[in-house]
Amino acid sequence: MSATRPCIFGEVLFDHFPDGKRVLGGAPFNVAWHLQAFGEAPRFISRVGDDAEGDEIRTAMRDWGMDLGGLQTDPERPTGRVAVSFENGEPAYEIVEDCAYDAIDAAAVAASMTDASCQLLYHGSLALRDEISHAALLQLAVARPRTLFVDVNLRTPWWRRARILEMLRRANWVKLNDDELKLLGTNAQGGMLEPAEFLREFDLQGLVVTRGAAGAELHTARGEFLRVSPGSSVEKVDTVGAGDAFSSVMILGLERAWPLALTLQRAQDFASKIVGQRGATVSDANFYRPIIDNWKLAHRSP
Repeated sequence: MSATRPCIFGEVLFDHFPDGKRVLGGAPFNVAWHLQAFGEAPRFISRVGDDAEGDEIRTAMRDWGMDLGGLQTDPERPTGRVAVSFENGEPAYEIVEDCAYDAIDAAAVAASMTDASCQLLYHGSLALRDEISHAALLQLAVARPRTLFVDVNLRTPWWRRARILEMLRRANWVKLNDDELKLLGTNAQGGMLEPAEFLREFDLQGLVVTRGAAGAELHTARGEFLRVSPGSSVEKVDTVGAGDAFSSVMILGLERAWPLALTLQRAQDFASKIVGQRGATVSDANFYRPIIDNWKLAHRSP
Protein backbone atom coordinates (compact mmCIF):
# COMPACT_ATOMS: atom_id res chain seq x y z
CA MET A 1 0.00 0.00 0.00
CA SER A 2 1.29 3.45 -0.90
CA ALA A 3 2.07 5.62 2.12
CA THR A 4 0.36 8.52 0.39
CA ARG A 5 -3.09 6.95 0.60
CA PRO A 6 -5.42 8.50 3.21
CA CYS A 7 -6.63 6.45 6.17
CA ILE A 8 -10.35 6.73 6.95
CA PHE A 9 -11.45 5.54 10.41
CA GLY A 10 -14.93 4.92 11.77
CA GLU A 11 -18.37 3.51 11.21
CA VAL A 12 -19.86 1.61 8.30
CA LEU A 13 -23.55 0.72 8.37
CA PHE A 14 -26.74 0.47 6.40
CA ASP A 15 -29.11 3.43 6.32
CA HIS A 16 -32.73 2.19 6.29
CA PHE A 17 -35.16 4.65 4.67
CA PRO A 18 -38.93 5.04 5.19
CA ASP A 19 -39.61 3.69 1.69
CA GLY A 20 -37.90 0.40 2.62
CA LYS A 21 -34.70 1.08 0.70
CA ARG A 22 -31.32 0.33 2.29
CA VAL A 23 -28.19 2.25 1.33
CA LEU A 24 -24.64 1.77 2.54
CA GLY A 25 -23.61 4.58 4.82
CA GLY A 26 -21.71 5.84 7.82
CA ALA A 27 -19.85 9.13 7.41
CA PRO A 28 -16.32 7.64 7.24
CA PHE A 29 -17.44 4.91 4.85
CA ASN A 30 -19.10 7.49 2.62
CA VAL A 31 -15.89 9.52 2.52
CA ALA A 32 -13.81 6.43 1.71
CA TRP A 33 -16.27 5.37 -1.00
CA HIS A 34 -16.06 8.72 -2.78
CA LEU A 35 -12.28 8.88 -2.46
CA GLN A 36 -12.03 5.45 -4.06
CA ALA A 37 -14.15 6.68 -6.97
CA PHE A 38 -11.83 9.67 -7.35
CA GLY A 39 -8.72 7.48 -7.44
CA GLU A 40 -7.29 7.92 -3.94
CA ALA A 41 -7.55 4.22 -2.92
CA PRO A 42 -7.98 4.90 0.82
CA ARG A 43 -7.32 2.46 3.66
CA PHE A 44 -10.74 2.18 5.36
CA ILE A 45 -10.51 1.08 9.00
CA SER A 46 -13.71 -0.25 10.57
CA ARG A 47 -15.50 -3.38 11.78
CA VAL A 48 -18.57 -5.30 10.59
CA GLY A 49 -20.53 -8.18 12.03
CA ASP A 50 -20.23 -11.82 11.05
CA ASP A 51 -23.62 -11.56 9.39
CA ALA A 52 -25.33 -11.10 6.04
CA GLU A 53 -25.03 -7.30 6.09
CA GLY A 54 -21.32 -7.57 6.91
CA ASP A 55 -20.91 -9.86 3.91
CA GLU A 56 -22.76 -7.33 1.74
CA ILE A 57 -20.39 -4.59 2.83
CA ARG A 58 -17.34 -6.68 2.00
CA THR A 59 -18.78 -7.55 -1.40
CA ALA A 60 -19.64 -3.91 -2.13
CA MET A 61 -16.15 -2.77 -1.17
CA ARG A 62 -14.52 -5.51 -3.23
CA ASP A 63 -16.68 -4.70 -6.26
CA TRP A 64 -15.80 -0.99 -5.88
CA GLY A 65 -12.10 -1.88 -5.80
CA MET A 66 -11.60 -0.84 -2.19
CA ASP A 67 -8.84 -2.11 0.09
CA LEU A 68 -10.33 -4.53 2.67
CA GLY A 69 -7.15 -4.80 4.75
CA GLY A 70 -8.45 -2.52 7.49
CA LEU A 71 -11.95 -4.02 7.76
CA GLN A 72 -12.35 -6.25 10.84
CA THR A 73 -15.06 -8.84 11.58
CA ASP A 74 -16.78 -9.03 14.97
CA PRO A 75 -18.01 -12.51 15.94
CA GLU A 76 -20.66 -11.18 18.36
CA ARG A 77 -21.82 -7.66 17.52
CA PRO A 78 -24.01 -6.97 14.46
CA THR A 79 -23.16 -4.75 11.53
CA GLY A 80 -24.22 -1.17 12.15
CA ARG A 81 -27.60 0.13 11.08
CA VAL A 82 -29.50 3.41 11.20
CA ALA A 83 -33.19 4.14 10.66
CA VAL A 84 -33.47 7.41 8.72
CA SER A 85 -36.60 9.56 8.93
CA PHE A 86 -37.32 13.04 7.63
CA GLU A 87 -38.74 16.10 9.36
CA ASN A 88 -39.38 19.13 7.13
CA GLY A 89 -37.03 17.63 4.59
CA GLU A 90 -34.14 17.24 7.03
CA PRO A 91 -32.92 13.77 8.06
CA ALA A 92 -33.19 12.39 11.59
CA TYR A 93 -31.30 9.27 12.66
CA GLU A 94 -32.12 6.41 15.00
CA ILE A 95 -28.74 4.78 15.51
CA VAL A 96 -28.48 1.24 16.87
CA GLU A 97 -25.94 0.97 19.70
CA ASP A 98 -23.32 -1.70 20.47
CA CYS A 99 -22.57 -2.45 16.82
CA ALA A 100 -19.44 -3.94 15.34
CA TYR A 101 -17.92 -0.52 14.59
CA ASP A 102 -18.07 0.26 18.33
CA ALA A 103 -15.43 -2.43 18.88
CA ILE A 104 -12.70 -1.64 16.34
CA ASP A 105 -9.73 -3.48 17.83
CA ALA A 106 -6.50 -1.53 18.39
CA ALA A 107 -4.25 -4.60 18.09
CA ALA A 108 -5.86 -5.55 14.78
CA VAL A 109 -5.44 -1.98 13.55
CA ALA A 110 -1.73 -2.08 14.41
CA ALA A 111 -1.32 -5.45 12.65
CA SER A 112 -3.06 -4.17 9.51
CA MET A 113 -0.83 -1.10 9.33
CA THR A 114 2.58 -2.83 9.34
CA ASP A 115 2.99 -2.03 5.63
CA ALA A 116 1.53 1.48 5.73
CA SER A 117 1.38 4.77 7.55
CA CYS A 118 -1.38 7.34 7.75
CA GLN A 119 -0.06 10.54 6.24
CA LEU A 120 -3.64 11.82 6.28
CA LEU A 121 -6.06 10.45 8.87
CA TYR A 122 -9.78 11.23 8.75
CA HIS A 123 -12.31 10.42 11.46
CA GLY A 124 -15.63 11.61 12.82
CA SER A 125 -17.17 11.39 16.28
CA LEU A 126 -19.82 8.63 16.24
CA ALA A 127 -17.38 5.70 16.33
CA LEU A 128 -15.71 7.25 19.39
CA ARG A 129 -18.78 6.66 21.59
CA ASP A 130 -17.23 3.37 22.81
CA GLU A 131 -13.88 3.11 24.60
CA ILE A 132 -12.76 0.18 22.43
CA SER A 133 -12.93 2.06 19.14
CA HIS A 134 -11.60 5.20 20.81
CA ALA A 135 -8.48 3.27 21.82
CA ALA A 136 -8.09 2.02 18.25
CA LEU A 137 -8.19 5.58 16.92
CA LEU A 138 -5.51 6.63 19.40
CA GLN A 139 -3.39 3.77 18.04
CA LEU A 140 -3.45 5.58 14.67
CA ALA A 141 -3.15 9.11 16.03
CA VAL A 142 -0.03 8.33 18.09
CA ALA A 143 1.92 8.02 14.83
CA ARG A 144 1.26 11.74 14.25
CA PRO A 145 -0.10 11.80 10.71
CA ARG A 146 0.89 14.81 8.62
CA THR A 147 -2.77 15.84 8.44
CA LEU A 148 -5.53 14.91 10.89
CA PHE A 149 -8.91 15.83 9.41
CA VAL A 150 -11.82 15.73 11.86
CA ASP A 151 -15.43 15.78 10.63
CA VAL A 152 -17.47 16.40 13.76
CA ASN A 153 -20.86 14.77 12.87
CA LEU A 154 -22.60 15.14 16.25
CA ARG A 155 -25.40 12.61 16.71
CA THR A 156 -27.44 13.00 19.92
CA PRO A 157 -27.12 11.25 22.37
CA TRP A 158 -23.91 9.64 21.06
CA TRP A 159 -21.38 12.31 21.91
CA ARG A 160 -19.65 13.77 24.94
CA ARG A 161 -18.40 17.33 24.89
CA ALA A 162 -15.09 16.55 26.62
CA ARG A 163 -14.23 13.86 24.07
CA ILE A 164 -15.14 16.08 21.12
CA LEU A 165 -12.96 18.90 22.46
CA GLU A 166 -10.12 16.42 22.93
CA MET A 167 -10.31 15.31 19.32
CA LEU A 168 -10.50 18.92 18.11
CA ARG A 169 -7.28 19.74 19.94
CA ARG A 170 -5.49 16.91 18.10
CA ALA A 171 -6.79 18.00 14.70
CA ASN A 172 -5.16 20.04 11.94
CA TRP A 173 -8.32 20.47 9.86
CA VAL A 174 -11.90 20.46 11.15
CA LYS A 175 -15.20 20.46 9.30
CA LEU A 176 -18.48 21.11 11.08
CA ASN A 177 -21.82 22.71 10.35
CA ASP A 178 -23.13 25.93 11.82
CA ASP A 179 -25.24 24.13 14.45
CA GLU A 180 -22.18 22.18 15.63
CA LEU A 181 -20.17 25.38 15.76
CA LYS A 182 -22.79 26.87 18.10
CA LEU A 183 -22.73 23.75 20.32
CA LEU A 184 -18.96 23.57 20.60
CA GLY A 185 -17.75 27.12 20.03
CA THR A 186 -18.01 28.81 23.42
CA ASN A 187 -15.27 30.76 25.19
CA ALA A 188 -14.40 30.81 28.89
CA GLN A 189 -17.02 33.50 29.51
CA GLY A 190 -19.74 31.48 27.80
CA GLY A 191 -19.81 33.64 24.69
CA MET A 192 -19.95 32.27 21.16
CA LEU A 193 -16.71 31.95 19.23
CA GLU A 194 -16.61 33.26 15.69
CA PRO A 195 -15.10 30.77 13.23
CA ALA A 196 -11.73 32.57 13.15
CA GLU A 197 -11.66 32.53 16.97
CA PHE A 198 -12.60 28.84 16.97
CA LEU A 199 -9.69 28.14 14.63
CA ARG A 200 -7.25 29.92 16.97
CA GLU A 201 -8.73 28.31 20.09
CA PHE A 202 -7.96 24.82 18.76
CA ASP A 203 -4.77 25.78 16.92
CA LEU A 204 -6.06 24.51 13.58
CA GLN A 205 -4.53 24.84 10.14
CA GLY A 206 -7.98 25.07 8.60
CA LEU A 207 -11.66 25.20 9.57
CA VAL A 208 -14.58 24.54 7.23
CA VAL A 209 -18.09 25.55 8.29
CA THR A 210 -20.94 24.27 6.16
CA ARG A 211 -24.11 26.34 6.28
CA GLY A 212 -26.64 24.32 4.31
CA ALA A 213 -28.51 26.46 1.78
CA ALA A 214 -26.11 29.33 2.55
CA GLY A 215 -23.10 27.40 1.23
CA ALA A 216 -19.84 27.03 3.13
CA GLU A 217 -16.84 28.99 4.33
CA LEU A 218 -13.20 28.21 5.01
CA HIS A 219 -10.77 29.85 7.44
CA THR A 220 -7.04 29.14 7.67
CA ALA A 221 -4.30 29.85 10.19
CA ARG A 222 -2.72 32.12 7.54
CA GLY A 223 -5.73 34.41 7.81
CA GLU A 224 -7.43 33.34 4.59
CA PHE A 225 -11.20 33.51 4.43
CA LEU A 226 -13.09 31.90 1.55
CA ARG A 227 -16.82 31.54 0.99
CA VAL A 228 -18.74 29.53 -1.58
CA SER A 229 -22.40 29.58 -2.52
CA PRO A 230 -24.48 26.42 -3.04
CA GLY A 231 -23.70 24.51 -6.23
CA SER A 232 -25.89 24.17 -9.28
CA SER A 233 -29.42 23.18 -8.43
CA VAL A 234 -30.58 19.57 -8.74
CA GLU A 235 -33.85 18.02 -7.75
CA LYS A 236 -33.29 17.26 -4.07
CA VAL A 237 -34.00 13.68 -3.03
CA ASP A 238 -32.44 13.88 0.44
CA THR A 239 -29.49 15.53 2.16
CA VAL A 240 -28.11 12.33 3.73
CA GLY A 241 -24.37 12.20 3.16
CA ALA A 242 -24.02 15.67 1.61
CA GLY A 243 -21.53 16.71 4.28
CA ASP A 244 -19.53 13.50 3.74
CA ALA A 245 -19.37 14.19 0.01
CA PHE A 246 -18.08 17.65 0.87
CA SER A 247 -15.40 16.20 3.17
CA SER A 248 -14.22 13.70 0.58
CA VAL A 249 -13.43 16.46 -1.90
CA MET A 250 -11.79 18.62 0.77
CA ILE A 251 -9.48 15.67 1.49
CA LEU A 252 -8.90 15.12 -2.21
CA GLY A 253 -7.89 18.75 -2.62
CA LEU A 254 -5.53 18.65 0.36
CA GLU A 255 -3.91 15.44 -0.88
CA ARG A 256 -3.47 16.79 -4.39
CA ALA A 257 -2.45 20.31 -3.35
CA TRP A 258 -5.28 22.08 -5.16
CA PRO A 259 -5.72 25.78 -4.42
CA LEU A 260 -8.06 26.14 -1.46
CA ALA A 261 -10.61 28.23 -3.35
CA LEU A 262 -10.84 25.56 -6.05
CA THR A 263 -11.08 22.79 -3.44
CA LEU A 264 -13.90 24.55 -1.61
CA GLN A 265 -15.86 25.15 -4.81
CA ARG A 266 -15.47 21.56 -5.98
CA ALA A 267 -16.47 20.25 -2.55
CA GLN A 268 -19.64 22.34 -2.58
CA ASP A 269 -20.47 21.32 -6.16
CA PHE A 270 -20.09 17.63 -5.39
CA ALA A 271 -22.19 17.86 -2.22
CA SER A 272 -24.89 19.54 -4.31
CA LYS A 273 -24.89 16.59 -6.72
CA ILE A 274 -25.21 14.03 -3.90
CA VAL A 275 -28.47 15.56 -2.60
CA GLY A 276 -30.04 14.46 -5.89
CA GLN A 277 -29.44 10.79 -4.94
CA ARG A 278 -31.17 8.52 -2.42
CA GLY A 279 -28.69 7.98 0.41
CA ALA A 280 -25.04 8.86 0.76
CA THR A 281 -23.29 6.49 -1.67
CA VAL A 282 -23.66 5.89 -5.39
CA SER A 283 -22.61 2.52 -6.80
CA ASP A 284 -22.70 3.60 -10.46
CA ALA A 285 -19.25 4.67 -11.69
CA ASN A 286 -20.97 6.65 -14.46
CA PHE A 287 -22.15 9.11 -11.80
CA TYR A 288 -18.53 10.05 -11.10
CA ARG A 289 -17.16 9.92 -14.65
CA PRO A 290 -18.18 13.42 -15.82
CA ILE A 291 -16.90 14.89 -12.56
CA ILE A 292 -13.56 13.12 -12.96
CA ASP A 293 -13.34 14.25 -16.59
CA ASN A 294 -14.19 17.82 -15.65
CA TRP A 295 -11.58 17.87 -12.88
CA LYS A 296 -9.09 15.98 -15.08
CA LEU A 297 -8.17 13.69 -12.21
CA ALA A 298 -5.17 11.43 -12.68
CA HIS A 299 -5.59 8.14 -10.83
CA ARG A 300 -2.77 7.22 -8.50
CA SER A 301 -1.08 3.87 -8.81
CA PRO A 302 -1.04 1.54 -5.76
